[in-house]
Amino acid sequence: MEGNRSVQILRKAQQGGYAVGAYNCYNDDGVMAVIRAAEARRSPAMIQLFPWTLNFQGPHFVRWVVEYAHSANVPVAVHLDHCIEAEDVRRALELPFDSIMVDASRLDPQANIVECARIVREANANGIAIEAEMGRIEGGEDGLPQAELDGILTDPATAKEFVERTGVQFLAPSFGNIHGSYGPRGPQGYWRLDLLKDLNDTIPSTPLVLHGTTGVSDELFRETIRRGVHKINLNRTVRDDYSKFVAANAGRLELTALKEQAVEVHTTSIMRLMDVLGSSGQA
Repeated sequence: MEGNRSVQILRKAQQGGYAVGAYNCYNDDGVMAVIRAAEARRSPAMIQLFPWTLNFQGPHFVRWVVEYAHSANVPVAVHLDHCIEAEDVRRALELPFDSIMVDASRLDPQANIVECARIVREANANGIAIEAEMGRIEGGEDGLPQAELDGILTDPATAKEFVERTGVQFLAPSFGNIHGSYGPRGPQGYWRLDLLKDLNDTIPSTPLVLHGTTGVSDELFRETIRRGVHKINLNRTVRDDYSKFVAANAGRLELTALKEQAVEVHTTSIMRLMDVLGSSGQA
């Protein structure tokens, strides 16, 4: 794993006290925007694909993304996010991903450990790093009810055992973060930043990953970095302006002009977050 691109990027982020954005991409526009932003800001970056890409766009698209990312003049890794199905994991391990997030959090804790450990061994043998999730938080329009929170938060002692027994390279903890909208209370209404700090103190050599970033303020991003987060997953936070531009101009501009200008809008959004996360100028 010493030569693994994702590992190198996140270890340097740990040492430098900043975070690297992992930007979800659904098409070539997103891929181009991440690479152009990274090169313009001299920032490391991670391109994140979903298993949807494996099934819809196929392995040739994945190989193109990896080739393009690795040809950038700054470090850019390609990561597969939330790989849940066994068949998707098998297919992913045959592709040149730098890292894969294996989501076995639906299993009971011991089964999660066994499954993750098996995948880590196979992936690492192929030069692929593994991220795993501990605990599970389901989002909703009004966020997660407090009554359900304690049972699915990541326990620091359990996290230490999990990392030691599985050998995962990165860990995505559950500390009150949810996928989707946090509702009127916002992230600050649910996040347990004290727990995030305890997790970092317990497993300081393992980079922590932040999932669930819709509606998170710049200062809250910075606070998670201070508490050990060094990979931050970003989707709508950097994609909404792009989506609005495409929707407003799809019937007005020629496709070539639409794509060129849309990629520029997307690139601008990503560059702003690189500044926020402190990764600008770190490549």
